[in-house]
Amino acid sequence: MARRDDNIQARLDRDLAELKLPEIAKSYREVLAEAARKGSSMLEVLAMLIGLEQTARQQRALQRRLLAARLPKQKTLVEYDFNFPKRISKAVILQLFDCDFIERHGCAVLMGPTGTGKSHLLTAFGYTACERGYSLRYTRVVDMLNHLTTAQINGSLGKALKVYVRPTLLLLDELGYLPIDKRGADLLFQVVAARYESGSIVLTTNRTFREWGALFDVDNTLATALIDRLMHHGEVILIQGESYRMRDKDPDPPSA
Repeated sequence: MARRDDNIQARLDRDLAELKLPEIAKSYREVLAEAARKGSSMLEVLAMLIGLEQTARQQRALQRRLLAARLPKQKTLVEYDFNFPKRISKAVILQLFDCDFIERHGCAVLMGPTGTGKSHLLTAFGYTACERGYSLRYTRVVDMLNHLTTAQINGSLGKALKVYVRPTLLLLDELGYLPIDKRGADLLFQVVAARYESGSIVLTTNRTFREWGALFDVDNTLATALIDRLMHHGEVILIQGESYRMRDKDPDPPSA
């Protein structure tokens, strides 16, 4: 009888492997043993095994989305100090984290001085969106433009653009910290235009909209076109205050 049971288990293991049910294959012996002790029904056993497999699949899918997203070190909304900025709408931030605008292909621009936590919020939002099941890509603006510029020079721009156009959500960090030349501005416009009304963008910047013309090599026309596409189905989230990184620094250090 024991040999027969061993043969059944071996065949079941093979079948589960072929059906790509690794979590059930790993857990069914323990689940059956526990069910025997508790007197659980076969329906309860089946529900337990299917639940374990579903949970494992969801976790693997989340890990794949996080890997593809290329997010920085994890941040959370709970860690953000809403009392530090002089001005920030917590209600609007919480609404952003609901992720409802993603289905409408909406956009958001987190705008404020350096050090007010824009990148923290962007990163935390990225992890939240991944957990909600959305595909996304995070990148600093300068890194994306360097990638696209190299691809354009090498004749592979079309393939490179797909990296930033294909995901449901694109997170662009740190627009405005470095000037953008004509080529870079044109490439940024291509990304935004390709995603217009087909994919969401959340962007952080330390520059107000009226400064974007100077940022893009004094190209006010391109700046206006970018703002128009971002704001047609989007909103600005203003954050005002001093740099969080400088909160413990002496504003008037003693002279040497």
